[in-house]
Amino acid sequence: MFFSKRGLKIKRKKVDIGPDEILIDALGEEKDLANQPEVPIGQKSVFIFSLLFLSIISLVFLRSFQFQILEHDKMLELSQKNQFISRSIKSQRGIIYDANLTPLVFNRSSASLYCDKDEFLKNHTNPQETIKNLASVLNVDPIRISDLIREENKEIILVPNLDYSSSIIFEALSENFSGIYIKNESVRDYQKSQIFSHILGYYRKSGSITGLENSYNEILDFASGKIVIERDAKGRIISEKIESLPEAGQSLVLWIDAELQEKLYETIKNKLKDIGASKAVGIAMNPNTGGILALVSIPSYDNNLFSWGILDKDWQALQNDKSKPLLNRAISAKYPTGSTIKPLIAAAALEEKIISENLKFDCQGRIVVDNPYFPDKPYIFNDWRTHGLTSVTKAIAESCNVFFFTIGGGYKNFKGLGVEKIKDYLEKFGWNQKTAIDLPGEVEGFIPDKEWKKNRFSPPNNTWYPGDTYNLSIGQGYIGITPIEVISSVSALANGGRLLKPKLAKAVIDENKNIIQEFEPEIIREDIASQKTIEIVKRGMREGVTYGSSLMLNNLPVEAASKTGTAETGKKDVYHNWVTVFAPYKNPEIVLTILVEEVKGIQVATLPIARDVLNWYFTKESGLEK
Repeated sequence: MFFSKRGLKIKRKKVDIGPDEILIDALGEEKDLANQPEVPIGQKSVFIFSLLFLSIISLVFLRSFQFQILEHDKMLELSQKNQFISRSIKSQRGIIYDANLTPLVFNRSSASLYCDKDEFLKNHTNPQETIKNLASVLNVDPIRISDLIREENKEIILVPNLDYSSSIIFEALSENFSGIYIKNESVRDYQKSQIFSHILGYYRKSGSITGLENSYNEILDFASGKIVIERDAKGRIISEKIESLPEAGQSLVLWIDAELQEKLYETIKNKLKDIGASKAVGIAMNPNTGGILALVSIPSYDNNLFSWGILDKDWQALQNDKSKPLLNRAISAKYPTGSTIKPLIAAAALEEKIISENLKFDCQGRIVVDNPYFPDKPYIFNDWRTHGLTSVTKAIAESCNVFFFTIGGGYKNFKGLGVEKIKDYLEKFGWNQKTAIDLPGEVEGFIPDKEWKKNRFSPPNNTWYPGDTYNLSIGQGYIGITPIEVISSVSALANGGRLLKPKLAKAVIDENKNIIQEFEPEIIREDIASQKTIEIVKRGMREGVTYGSSLMLNNLPVEAASKTGTAETGKKDVYHNWVTVFAPYKNPEIVLTILVEEVKGIQVATLPIARDVLNWYFTKESGLEK
């Protein structure tokens, strides 16, 4: 019974419909079933129906056989992959401390947005639309997200260091972004990053590592744990099980004195501002151990930019900066050394016995060498002033060029060392080779010789002239040495003849600061020169402080020995300014080498820096610091 359109109740006679009538209707025959007499089903219809039924049953059976028997292992694996997923549990990277256990880098908690690419692509029929929605929610660039998802890695960092508000928003909408999830982890937080960046380098979650973070990555790195997540058929989490626990990295103790590092950095920066220069290097070394107490390269950079996820604009700014702030000038840049070479040339001449301690040359401010091609145009090599009768110690103290022209290249009837012996002795002191300091990116210095010039230039410019040897004898010309090579060689003089491998790392400690491993001093070469030779050279450097070119250092709290240097740059009236000094003189505990690049005019640039830093250092050490 039902209501008609006019609202009247109409009764209908109840009619039973047979199976054959249903089948006929399904086959599309329109009949008046109420008055249709019973007719037997045709054999053809039964055959078609049976064949269809058997086909469906057979197909189901065959697919079941395929999945359960033939592809059982494969299907089981896929099923388990859908049911179980595993994710790593990050731990803490080791801390880096200075020599006084002051931490130079911390681990800071951070939430980052990750993507499991396989899961993401499987669960989103329109990935680009999902990416667009995600970008809109988090206010990020959709093109960048798309590019990241195209990477080969299975797990991809989409947004590092997600801010708190974005994390909350994403968590509320996470069901719409299957395969994308937030992972809590830690990032490196570098203390006073500009001051220590060239030492520590940086550690990025993307995998790039520099500085000590790179050199000691195996020690600092952690072992990830593993958590297994079980899901139901709809992808909902049923349970989470920790399969393996993470292990924290071990920590590193350096020779670096953080206060000395900061003092050296700030003193150099202030001096650069005063004289209008912008690039410099400062290194302090313990001559008895090879331990690096401070290492400064200016300009510097903020290594936290890399740790936290550097923006494209910041990366481009660093790359395009003509001053090259990413370059560690202490180990990766080469310079003419100027007169800082002279103590080594003196040591070579004394060892070869071409001079004695008491031999003197009369320095009248220049030497004149005959020109075989143009007799009326002799070669003239000038000193910076007249020195009169000069011994080896006075020559070092006053930085007499004529003395070193003579013992290096010879003059008139005096036979000098010659380029081969000069190069041989400089190499004994560690020049022309890497020091193997525990920092990546070190380059080896360069010492020219006859063969190099012959192959480097075309005739007639490929001939090695006496003037080339004269230039080499005072650290000019084609020579290029790294600051780390310079300080290592002076340390060998200061400690009595042992060339030590410079090191930043002192020890490895555990989380309770118990020592696991100590890095012992490594001797590269011993007995570089006799003790008599070394004492004569050191006395010349001491006299450089008492009356010579380093007189500014004579009022330090301790006795010091020093050698200055002024090197030509190829630019008119622009020089590299050097000083290298060790103290206390009788029992050296620190060697300090400073280079200021491209100083305009003859300015005293490095000596005031050395004076202020060493005065602070030894006042602090004696407890007299105000």
